Parts: sequence; structure tokens; C-alpha cells
Amino acid sequence: MKEIRSAAAAGFSYPEEPEELRTLLKHLLTAAAPATIPGALKALIVPHAGYEYSGPIAATGYKLLQMSVRRESARVLLLGPSHDALFQGAATLDVKGWQTPLGTVRSNRELIARALERGHLLNSPQGHVQEHALEVQLPFLQTIFSDCAIFPILTGACDYHVLAEILSEYLAELDLLIISSDLSHYYPYAEAVAWDALAHQAVQNLDLKLMEERVEACGKRAILTLMSLAREHGWSAKLLDYRNSGDTAGDKLSVVGYGCYAFYGG
Repeated sequence: MKEIRSAAAAGFSYPEEPEELRTLLKHLLTAAAPATIPGALKALIVPHAGYEYSGPIAATGYKLLQMSVRRESARVLLLGPSHDALFQGAATLDVKGWQTPLGTVRSNRELIARALERGHLLNSPQGHVQEHALEVQLPFLQTIFSDCAIFPILTGACDYHVLAEILSEYLAELDLLIISSDLSHYYPYAEAVAWDALAHQAVQNLDLKLMEERVEACGKRAILTLMSLAREHGWSAKLLDYRNSGDTAGDKLSVVGYGCYAFYGG
């Protein structure tokens, strides 16, 4: 098994040339509207499409993170869906680090080893090798932190109640949770806005039933896991930004929705 996970989405979801990528990230973060929350930032839900499409919405959350932190390093849980690989449960990746055009992000080998030893997670190189959902978050984190240790997890066919219970054991050793998900897919513009309004309602009210039954999101299990954790630990949620590909890329006939939400506590 490789010790470094190679970048799979560079050149597709985001620029593969380092200076072009740095310039784009700086532009996205500068252009993002400042957001505020009445508490300490615990987690973000951010989209994971190509930066052309969802980068401005993700940048809203990352700008809040940039304004909130006063440290150079962070221990981050990355949680998102597996789009192509099928498996039962949830899967991490036991490698030393993840490569991007900006360098290597190191893995939190201690947490990964513990989760594998306890049977909490699978180790799935096959599941992670081409998956973009977690990878596209890394350049943003590399821009904000000089050092970052990630605990990467993809959801397969898993019970979010069980996954939330498992992850509760690791929260004390994490500084931030990043949940990667887009919202509705391929509706006309106005219909997508209506569907995605249900996501805003469900997330901000921590309404698990509404999220389960009526919201469309590729990372629904990851979002439900975070919502379950928030209910358990007394966190609140706030919508920071919502747009869809009709807003960012122009075509309103068939769009993908992108929401950014912050979870915060005392």
C-alpha cells in the first residue's frame, strides 16, 4: 500500500498548478462574505464540487474558520460520502499523508490506528483512491493552517446513529469537523431552491426526521451523523451561504445545490 495518497482531483476539481491554485484560493477567501456565529466553531458542512461551481460557497465557511482560529495547526475530522465505491460501514485510509499541489497533509495516524484496532472503521484504499469529496477540502485547510492532521472517513452503507456514537469517542482529540456534501442534483433552478430550503430547515433545527425523509444530499449520512452529534453535545447550526450551480456557473436548467452551514457551541 502506498504511504502517500496521490491527488486524484487536481486538474479536474481544482487547479493542479500550485501558484494558480494559491491565487484562486486567495481570491475565493477574499471575495467570501464575512459570517458570524454566537459561539465556538465546532464543525462545518461545505460542498465538494469543482471550485468553479461550489468554491465560493465553501469559501464562506472557510473564511469563518480563518477568522475564528488563533493557532497554526489543527486536528480535523473529514467526513463525506463515497460516490463510487460500495461498502458496508464507514472507511478511513491508513496512509502517512495526502498529496495536493500545495504539499502533503499528514494523516492522524494515532486516531486512525485506534479506530481500525477497535473495529470502528474499515481501511479502504480502494474507496479513497479516486474519491474527491474529502480531497477538495484539503487545499482550503492548507491555506488556513501551516500544519494539519486529518482523520478521513467516507460513509458507505452505515447507520448514522452508530457512526455518531463511534465518533463521540474521538471528539476530545479533534479541533474541527468538516462534513463534505452537495445538496439537490439536477433540478431546474427554482425547484432546486425549494428542495434545498428543506435542507436549511432540517440542519438548523437539527431535525433528523426531516433530513432523513425529505432532503436530497449526496452526503446525507455524513450530515445526519453531524446532526446527531450536535444534538448529543448541545451544538447549534446556522446557514452561512446557499447558492447553486445556476448562480455560480450560469446554467439554470439543471443545477446542483451547495449549502454551507456552521455548527457551534459554548
